[in-house]
Amino acid sequence: MSHTIDYYFAPQSPWTYLGHARFAAIAAAAGATVRVRPVDLGSVYPISGGLPLGKRAPQRQAYRLVELARFSRYLDLPLNLKPKFFPVSGDDAARLIIAVDLHDGTEVAMRVCGAVFAAVWVQERNIGDPKVLEALVAECGLPPKRMEQSLSQAVQERYEAYTQEAIEIQVFGAPSYVIDGEIFWGQDRLDFVERALQQKR
Repeated sequence: MSHTIDYYFAPQSPWTYLGHARFAAIAAAAGATVRVRPVDLGSVYPISGGLPLGKRAPQRQAYRLVELARFSRYLDLPLNLKPKFFPVSGDDAARLIIAVDLHDGTEVAMRVCGAVFAAVWVQERNIGDPKVLEALVAECGLPPKRMEQSLSQAVQERYEAYTQEAIEIQVFGAPSYVIDGEIFWGQDRLDFVERALQQKR
């Protein structure tokens, strides 16, 4: 039996970056269908009680860096703890991912996700800059018109719909993986995602 995983994330999330490749592999191994759902955490946080990084208590900000370093080492994934272009708006990148998903399909959208995450957390690139996104489109072998398509009303409406959908099902952070209505929050819950998929076969 094939299962669907709704993948809620923000393009600028380091935790989404750390879990992305592993999540893609787990979903593929289970034969699951992934539905790519970029969301605007700026709209989610006021409702869920979350705070933007800069407004969190100093001890929480400090511990976040400790955990990022731990997971980077454990997963053997490169990560700049304090990248040059962060905080950064993820809206344009989110819309680009949606446009790619619409025109090229989920597999390509997942590949673009990986490129966007690495741009922030490994390559010191500004995903808030349209020229950087244009370069990522080219590097992923996609036509330049994807950028123009990302600015369409249809894509914006879908971005807003995904964000509202996340709020309604009580997603409160990124990444969140939702299987049959059950939320698994954080890349450190991917073991549970894998188990859930195995149990549902």
